Amino acid sequence: MPAPIDIVPVRDGRDLDRFITLPWRLYAGDPAWVPPLRAERRQHLSQKNPFFAHARWQAWLAWRDGKPVGRISAQIDRLFLERYHPPCGYFGMLEAEDDPGLFRALTATAEDWLRSAGMARVRGPFNLSINEECGLLVAGFDTPPCLMMGHGRPWYDTRLQECGYRGVKDLLAYRIRPGYTLPPRVAALLERTGRRATVRPLRRRHLREELEILRELFNDAWSANWGFVPFTQAEFHEIGRALTLLVDDDFVQIAEVDGQPAAFMVALPNVNECIADLDGRLLPLGWLKLLWRLKVRYPRSARIPLMGVRRRYHHSFLGPGLAFLVIEAIHRAVQRRSIEWVEMSWILEDNAGMRNIIETLGGEDYKRYRLYEKPLHD
Repeated sequence: MPAPIDIVPVRDGRDLDRFITLPWRLYAGDPAWVPPLRAERRQHLSQKNPFFAHARWQAWLAWRDGKPVGRISAQIDRLFLERYHPPCGYFGMLEAEDDPGLFRALTATAEDWLRSAGMARVRGPFNLSINEECGLLVAGFDTPPCLMMGHGRPWYDTRLQECGYRGVKDLLAYRIRPGYTLPPRVAALLERTGRRATVRPLRRRHLREELEILRELFNDAWSANWGFVPFTQAEFHEIGRALTLLVDDDFVQIAEVDGQPAAFMVALPNVNECIADLDGRLLPLGWLKLLWRLKVRYPRSARIPLMGVRRRYHHSFLGPGLAFLVIEAIHRAVQRRSIEWVEMSWILEDNAGMRNIIETLGGEDYKRYRLYEKPLHD
């Protein structure tokens, strides 16, 4: 008989360190896994994360034979509950050995916590929200994930289904190589859009105002999307820190129609390239390697995590025109940095308009992530 499993809440800093470092053992020997920076993970899971201004959470570790073998978290987001009914909580941070009983124990623990708080459904994985890393990798295990995208083990999907979870949305990651040639019809669309719209880079001297423009555009553009939860000012301020540290001004592009912000796109250098061999540590010399790789060698890949076109243009010719306008501006920027390929992620599988735009430019989906849901009451 296998040894019993104990599910223990994460209560203090020592528990949190074990929670954070568990993947090091579970992914040993997986060349596609990128060890995250431990300091960044501690920051992400601390009360300094502005997500916790409108959400609460609990994390658990599964123990067997005196060692941790799995983990999970549960979150309740007030902003989600204000927009949707019936009440739904999240699960996330799921990592575990390949054991059906272990997965049942972990998910049941998170479900009980959410059920006791009045939640009628559970959805995830979200690490920790839909505006952060989300989805379970179900295809594309042979390549490393990009910045702020997840990795996983092939058995996770089967084990979740055995626990009663069903997939509700698939998220796609597209890879596209700079240097593509615009199809004639797209070039004509860009010329027509350019008669009314202009595109410009980030104005770093006015960063606070620029971040508010980006936040307002995102919240408007995505407001009708499945599961949408708006970014708060504090959350977007955190994004601003990343923009200040990581990106050139032209890696942020804002399109304006009649002088008013109408669309935007943000590209980030793929920091995962720079940290893959650091084992999650910046000391003693990891920070020097990271700095040199970001500022001197520069990554050969990038990710586009944020993009949006104002909703009023979604069903007009300006909608795709604005999208192509910011894409083409970012395209020129990444070429100047000799970027070899760009990931556009994540894209809802049923977002036919955006998928068509990316595929028109030669993009191909190379990773697939899945979100799951389960009712908590019979």
